[in-house]
Amino acid sequence: MTSTETTTSLRAAAARNNADWCAAVCRSHGVPGTLDETAWYSSRRTPPYYPDAVTLHPAAAPDGFLPGIDTTSPGCSVKDSFATLDLAPGGFTELFTAHWIHRPAGLPAPRTPALRAEPVTAAARLRDWQTAWHGGGDGAPDIFRPALLDDPSVLVLAFHDGRELAGGAVLNRSAGLVGLSNLFAVNDGDIAAVWSSALTAAAGHFPGLPVVGYEQGDDLGPALACGFTVLGPLRVWLHHS
Repeated sequence: MTSTETTTSLRAAAARNNADWCAAVCRSHGVPGTLDETAWYSSRRTPPYYPDAVTLHPAAAPDGFLPGIDTTSPGCSVKDSFATLDLAPGGFTELFTAHWIHRPAGLPAPRTPALRAEPVTAAARLRDWQTAWHGGGDGAPDIFRPALLDDPSVLVLAFHDGRELAGGAVLNRSAGLVGLSNLFAVNDGDIAAVWSSALTAAAGHFPGLPVVGYEQGDDLGPALACGFTVLGPLRVWLHHS
């Protein structure tokens, strides 16, 4: 397999892992999804910040999934995992571009003092975690529901500095790798320490598996500093209904 083929294969695996995470969030809200060879999509409006469709193959065509999603109510979005689609004719505009990232299995965790990692296992702790993820205060969106804590493929992690919550992240296992998402540091804390702790936890809970995710802008730098490499771009489209 050539290096280009390997990268494409890893991007496809990262996209599938991310689609599985999106599907898990949707299931926790009672929102069903459909999975085929080229895309995952939901006929009902997905939770905030989560796409209505995720493409899984570079050759995915809009007519394969757009008829199956709700483009009539506000908030419909599509994650174009290979940044190959032009959805403007369907009434979409580009929301943002990001980059898939990959960290091979077996790399040591970055040499940053690790925070204490603790799985979130109770609904009350999950509410506190979601509030911190949102930046504190009132008005955190209802995204992470207790049903996620019963999903064996999902691990919600809280990172503590002493007794204080310092950050958090989500790990999900599928497609032969581990997805790392929703990583945050509390009160502009040490983001490098949160990344280090997340990778240490991934190696401990899911040994021998590579880690994938996606980042954009200034958030990409800390990931690259931890040993991730860029696989390629993805694009998120928002329907202007």
